[in-house]
This record gives sequence, structure tokens and C-alpha cells, in this order.
Amino acid sequence: MSKHIEDVSKERPSHLTTVKEIILENFMSYEYARIPLRGGLNLIIGPNGAGKSSVLLAISVAFGQAYTERSRKLSDLIRRGKDIARVSLVFDNSPKNGKRPIPYSKSDTFMLSRYLRRDGSYWFEADYREIDKSEVVRLLREFGINPDNLLIIMHQGMIEELGAVTPQERLRLVEEAVGFSEYRQRIVQAEQDLSGLVGEESSLLQLIDNANQALEYWKQIYDRYQEKRRLIEHRGLLAKELLWSTEAKLTKSLESVEEKVRSKTRTLEDLRSQQSEVEGDAVKTHETLLDKQVELRKLYGALVRAEAEKAKDDSAKAVYKALKEDLDGLSRAIEDLVSSQSKPAVRAREAIEYVASKSSSAESDAQRRRSELDREVSSLQQDIGRTDDLLTRTTEGYISFRVKSEVLAYRTKLTESDLHDLERSAREYRAELDKMAPDLERAGARIETQRQPYEVSEELKLVSAHIQKMQDVPDDAEKIYNDYSGNIEELKARLSQLQDNKKSMLAELEARKGVWRKAVEDLVGSIDMPYRAVLGAADASGFVKFDEGAEIDEAGIDLYVGFRGGAPTTLDPFTQSGGERSVALMAFILSLQARIVSPLRAMDEFDIHMDPRNREAMFKMILSQMKQREASQYLVITPSILTVFDRSAHVITVQAVHGATEVRELR
Repeated sequence: MSKHIEDVSKERPSHLTTVKEIILENFMSYEYARIPLRGGLNLIIGPNGAGKSSVLLAISVAFGQAYTERSRKLSDLIRRGKDIARVSLVFDNSPKNGKRPIPYSKSDTFMLSRYLRRDGSYWFEADYREIDKSEVVRLLREFGINPDNLLIIMHQGMIEELGAVTPQERLRLVEEAVGFSEYRQRIVQAEQDLSGLVGEESSLLQLIDNANQALEYWKQIYDRYQEKRRLIEHRGLLAKELLWSTEAKLTKSLESVEEKVRSKTRTLEDLRSQQSEVEGDAVKTHETLLDKQVELRKLYGALVRAEAEKAKDDSAKAVYKALKEDLDGLSRAIEDLVSSQSKPAVRAREAIEYVASKSSSAESDAQRRRSELDREVSSLQQDIGRTDDLLTRTTEGYISFRVKSEVLAYRTKLTESDLHDLERSAREYRAELDKMAPDLERAGARIETQRQPYEVSEELKLVSAHIQKMQDVPDDAEKIYNDYSGNIEELKARLSQLQDNKKSMLAELEARKGVWRKAVEDLVGSIDMPYRAVLGAADASGFVKFDEGAEIDEAGIDLYVGFRGGAPTTLDPFTQSGGERSVALMAFILSLQARIVSPLRAMDEFDIHMDPRNREAMFKMILSQMKQREASQYLVITPSILTVFDRSAHVITVQAVHGATEVRELR
């Protein structure tokens, strides 16, 4: 037998390990727990919601199982109120037959940990050294552990998923679990190799039968290859030209923007100067305005006083008039007295004349005062008019300066904004030029061009399109053409050798298929009797059948089962009840245990659909099976209250206490 098709069972790991302990820190309902495990059967029991399934989930997380990471976010597995969780598996690494299972670790224990953070990040550690997931996968593969295989790790509810797989998928799961995947891989590889040989043979026959035509064909290809090579060279030159054209355009744009910056800067300085000058004029005008306002108030005060004096003179004039009338009356009375020659009357007349003289003088003074006041009021009114006109003109001038100042301020703001935009554009152009610098340096000497970048780019697109049309032209067209030119005989020799190889490959493929078929038939034969026995314990019957199929991809394993004396029928999701399917699938899983390579196998609540009688029957079979294989490690999780126990089973209870899960060993 070829070395490629020898029994792959010889390649199984010879130094297996077991998990001694699971350490959970801030994982789901566990604040901190250490769960010891032993070789053989480990039973985890407890009420629903206590955290049993979390133990298997923790193992899956540590293994990096794809099922776990598809079903939920890893951050959801962190205990509420905590930011980081850790799951650690402590493996037994003590020497077995003089060798350690994990040879690069010199300790008797080996710890694999996975950290989960609330922000979604995670990482693995091996003996406190950070590793990536590929190292975890490699380590598990060395032990034959694939955590994504339902026959190795079965989470809660996945018994139904196993029952729904096709016979072809079931066969692949079994092949992987028992270490037979290499058989299939070697057949597939042989088929691929054979397919390649057949394709090459066909090509060689065509080449030989049409040597002249082929030579002409490759001559055409070679001509196209030469054109393609010329176009590629031209494309390289265009790419350089595009770089330098873009650089020239950016430089020109930068210079233009910088000139505009300088112009805007000068404009801004001029505007600021004008604004400063106008604001100075506005300040001076405002001061003049204030002075004129004060002057106007003074004139109005003087006018008010003059008018008041004038009013007083008008009042005195009325008094003088009344007094004159009285004096006139008195004068007439005195005249009457004088005519009587009375001496007192003479004196009285003299007195009256004196008073009248004084009164006339006072009236004359009052008249003169009034004229002066009239002239003063008229003068003040003229001054007020002139001052008011001047005040109006000053106010208008002040308003004009303020308006001009605001207009200049607005223009200054717009100019500053334009200057800011121009400076930003300049920075962007410089940044683009800086970004282009490495490419320009690699491009070599400057290429002077008068073309715009878009013109070069359009030609570059056209050339690239032509090159794209020549993608079918192989890079080794020249060599092929030369080979066809002088190596027709060599092709014939290769064809002869190829046909010999094809015959050998066909024989080897058939041999590999024979080995695979024999291995699977023996496997099915070895599990059929245990399958029947387990079904018999549940008052059922059935058998396992290997359906070879026309091709290896069509091959599968069919399970037949019948209950309560009924004839066995194919197991499928529609014919049997959930409990019946669970019994049949457990019988199948138990029948495989002697052949499964992985040292660790785990099941969670496989008995959820079973009645009490079948549940106890299954547990009896599990206990019986596991006693015979204490070198392997089994983890079974169930909420059921078991009446079937055995001293060989390691029983662990979990229960929720005050919001946290506690673990206790029963035995």
C-alpha cells in the first residue's frame, strides 16, 4: 500500500491530556469558581438557571468555539457590573510514557486562559503568555479536539441539531471525531490531482494535434504580449507625467493662491488703515457735536433769560401807564386847587410835576431797555439758528463717518474671511504637494509637460483600458512561444509521461477509496452492535447503515430506529418524537465513544425530551460506557434528579446563591 493511503489511525495522538480544573472569574453568574474535573465521567447537576450550562459555555469560550461566538456577543458573558472576565482551563501535563502531552511546557500543569472585556476585545493566554487564536486551534488539533464538532461538544438544545443533519454531514462529523478526516482529504486531493492531470493531458493532446495552429496562435499571443509590454511601459511614463503634471498644477495653484493672499493682505491693511482714519474723524466729529450741543444749550439759556427780562419790562410798562393815568387825574385835581390860590396846592402841584418828570424819565429808560432786550433776543435767535444748522450738519457728518466705519468693518470682515479661506487653500495645496513628495522622488527626474492632469489622466485611462483588454495575455507568453517554436517533441514526451502518471493516479485513487471505504465500513460495523445494544436498553431496535453513494461527497451514515416493537425506520426530524430522536442519537453517540479521538467530550441536557424511564436507561448506559474508558474525560450536564449513580462518577452540583453561582463536589 502507498504511504499516502496507509491507516491514518496510526497518526492519532498518543499522549492525550485531561482538564484538571475550570476557573471562572466574573463569567456570567459566576463571580469566582474553581470547578475540579477528573478523568472518566464528570456529572454537573443542579436546578435550571443555576449556571450549569455556563460551565460548558466557558470551555467553549476558552477553546474559541465558533458556535459560541456566533450565538451571542462575548461581552454579554461578563458578569453584570464587571468590566473583564476570565475563563481558564488547567490541563494535566504530567509525563505519560516518558512524554508530556504539551512538550514545550515543562510544568505538570498547563493553563489556557481567555480574557473578555466589556468593550468587546479579548485575548488568549497560555501559561500567562499571550497567544493568538491560531495557536489555540493548533494545540486543540494536536489532541484531536474540534470544539465545533457536535459529537465532541454538544451544547444545550444541540441534540436536535444533530438529529437534523443529513447523512452526508453525519458521516463527516463521524470521520472527524474518530480521526478519519485524513482519508477523505487524501481522496479529495487525489481527485484534484487527477483532475489536473486530465486537464493537462487534454491540453497537451490539443497542443500536439494542432502544433502548427498552436504555434501560430502563440505567435499572435506573443505579438500581443509585445504590444502589452509597450503599453505597460507607456503607462509607467504616463503615470510619471501625471504625477509631475499634477505637481505643476498644484504648484501653480499654490503660487496663485499665495499671490491672492498677498493681495488680500494688502487690501486688508488698507481697509484697516481707512477704518482707523474714519473712526478718528468720527471721534473728532463727535467731540464737535458735543461742543455744539453745549453751545446751543447756552444760547437757549441766554434766550430764556432775555425773554424773561422782556416779560418783566412789559409788566413795568403797564404799571407806569396806570400810574400816569393816576398822575394825570391828580394833576387835574391839583390844577383845580391851584386855581383857588391855595398854597398847599401849589406845593402839591410842584410835587406832582416832580413825580411826573421822574415817571417820564423811568418810562424812557424802560423803553430803551426794551429795545436793547429786543435786539438781544433777535441776536440770540439768529445765533441759535446758525448753531442749530451747524449742529445738524455735524450730526449728519458724524452719522456718515459711523456708516462708513461700519461699511469698512464689514468689508474688513469679508476680506479676513476670504484671506482665511485662501490661507486654508494654500495649506491644502502644500499638504497635497508634501503628500506627493515620496511618489515624486520615486518617479525620478522631472518630466516637463504642457498638458493638464486631466488630459494625461484620460490618456492613462485609455492605455489602461487597452492593457485590461490584454489581461488574457500571460506574462510568460514569450517563453511559451519560444517553447512551442522548438519543443514539440518535448511535449510529446511529456504527454507520454503524463499518461503514465494518470494511470498511476487512477490506481492510487481507487486504492485510497478502498482504504476509506474499508475504514468506514469497519467503523460502522464496530458501532452498529453498541448502537443496537443501547437501543435495546430503551426498548427500541435499530441499526446503523453506511450508504456509499456514487461519489465520496454523496456517501453518508443513516440511522434506523423503531420503538415499541415497530419496524426500524430512518431517523429524521419528522418521523420520530423529540424523545425518541434523543434516545436514538444518544445511542449513536455512545456507540462512537470507543472510537472518538478527542480526550474531552461534553454534552449539555441531552435528556431534555426523554421520559424518566429512558433518561435513567441512558444514564445507566453512560455510566457503563464511561467505566470502560476512564482514560478519556466526559462532562455531562443535566438538571435531572438522578436515581442512578456510581462511585466512579465525579458529581458536581451548582446552585445560585444571592445572585452568584456556587460549586460543590459531591464525590
